[in-house]
Amino acid sequence: MKVLQLGKSYPPIKGGIETAILNITEGLNACNIRCDVLGSNDENTYHEQTIGQYKIYRTKSLGKIFSLSISPQLINKYLRIKDNYDIVHVHFPDPLAVAAVFLARPKGIVVVHWHSDIIRQRHLAKPLQFLINWLLNRADAIIASSEAYVRTSEYLRGFFNKTVIIPYGIRTSELTVNEDTVAAIRHLYKGKIIIYSLGRLVYYKGFDHLIEAARSLSNDYAVVIGGDGPLLNRLRKSIDINRLADKVFLHGHINNTDMGSYYEACDIFCLPSTERSEAFGIALVEAMSFGKPLVTTNIPTGVSWVNQDGLTGLVVNPGNAGQLAEAIQTISTDERLYHFFSGNCRKRYQSFFSQDKMIDTIVSLYVELLARQ
Repeated sequence: MKVLQLGKSYPPIKGGIETAILNITEGLNACNIRCDVLGSNDENTYHEQTIGQYKIYRTKSLGKIFSLSISPQLINKYLRIKDNYDIVHVHFPDPLAVAAVFLARPKGIVVVHWHSDIIRQRHLAKPLQFLINWLLNRADAIIASSEAYVRTSEYLRGFFNKTVIIPYGIRTSELTVNEDTVAAIRHLYKGKIIIYSLGRLVYYKGFDHLIEAARSLSNDYAVVIGGDGPLLNRLRKSIDINRLADKVFLHGHINNTDMGSYYEACDIFCLPSTERSEAFGIALVEAMSFGKPLVTTNIPTGVSWVNQDGLTGLVVNPGNAGQLAEAIQTISTDERLYHFFSGNCRKRYQSFFSQDKMIDTIVSLYVELLARQ
């Protein structure tokens, strides 16, 4: 069995989809299933890399429009190598990958991994609707991360019979903890209760509401937001206007080597997302693996399935700073409740979100699809 993961890009380019492709690729190769990757580079150069037994093809990018890489070379490369694989695993949303599969008309198995609907650029989806419908009809199987997302997706309506639910799995081996770093983080915030949040500083993450929520929290709390993005200056201004410089901290980019230490150092993890663009929240799973209680919002995606209200944390209405603050205070001031949520987070991670669980399910799907041929 030879598999090609086809997506917009691949680490070290950052993003939730890129992380998912990495975990799938390395997980499959660890099972002795040859799995290569084809994606766009973040610059105007072609690069081919061999890691262990698998290859990564990074094609030239002419730039980005609406966060989408413009890489005609990706289509050409796929046309040349498609016959080398039994299965092409297409990661959506990525119009370029959809166009590549449409033009190539592969004879082998096509699996579509539906990470998210097209949300903010809905006007772009209209010209692409034909290609999207073609791809979903052509697909031998569609992978979605949660039943909750499938039920509320207008694109997947009518394709329930070929949709398989496979939650994201993470590799905890990558989330190493350095005790000195953990101690330094806790010392930096002077022994306060650390509320940690992580993600790109973009519109749908809802970080402005978390900053507003900090106004209702006492000085016993430190709200730490990791990540960078286009809203950095706006969030800084909000912190200054509300005089929260001693309570809310924009950490910026967090190195992979420090990621696990930040999860270990924090007390509660909060994902205050406001829009459906937050399809799942892999950071939630990472925090759960450390037993950190969660505060999330009730958006119609997999987020409210990952964080089970009253079991692994609390779920509040999106955009409601008052409810965010109340949920944080409720968890942090009730020791029994805190430990209840913490223990359930670890159990839920092991039951649903380990990399081994994800890879085993994907391999079973591949085997089933090959047997039908």
